[in-house]
Amino acid sequence: MTDAKKPTESSDESRLERPRYQAATFLTSASKLSQCPPDSGWEVAFAGRSNAGKSSAINCLTGNRKLARTSKTPGRTQLINFFQLSDTQRLVDLPGYGFAKVPLKVKLEWTKHLEAYLQERQSLRGLILMMDVRRPLQEFDHTMLEWAIAAEMPVHILLTKADKLKKGPAKSTLLQVRGQLAEHQSLVSVQLFSSLKRSGLDELHKVLNRWLTDSSVLEPETIESC
Repeated sequence: MTDAKKPTESSDESRLERPRYQAATFLTSASKLSQCPPDSGWEVAFAGRSNAGKSSAINCLTGNRKLARTSKTPGRTQLINFFQLSDTQRLVDLPGYGFAKVPLKVKLEWTKHLEAYLQERQSLRGLILMMDVRRPLQEFDHTMLEWAIAAEMPVHILLTKADKLKKGPAKSTLLQVRGQLAEHQSLVSVQLFSSLKRSGLDELHKVLNRWLTDSSVLEPETIESC
């Protein structure tokens, strides 16, 4: 994986438009990279296993329960879904990897398209990787992390469904995951999150706000005109 740029702090970020998450609207769906919207501006992608609560997290973030499709049947999200925050800012709901009860041929095809998106999408500024706090760092999670780290793509992990554990065990899991990924702490951060309790939203907002106003991707003359 190449050409992905790591978002950096910048004094010019204040000149860029802050994301308005509650203004999110559905933009389009794509089954492959060539069907994605024009590759400009800023995108943050949400990824996770089919039962990690990805759609619920997006709906919690935007305050719209119907924005990202949720289902009692894991693996229903099999398209790359784009949600527009502004003319230059998007959230992206990636297919739930694992694809419960989906034929192997379909899984392999989607793995190819998913990897192509992560490798080649220049407007992708960071990856929100969701894991059930009760089952973190499964095989597919490690695969996503390997892809992102190879591309120097920042990753923020949400340990979802934190309400399913008491505070002590949840905190312990958080520390364990951070410990296992300590060697990648310059790229990977971790937090607890619960869509049901709406806990962890402030921390998530801070990460997204930084990535979605990343002025390092702009040429100097572009920044001056903002």
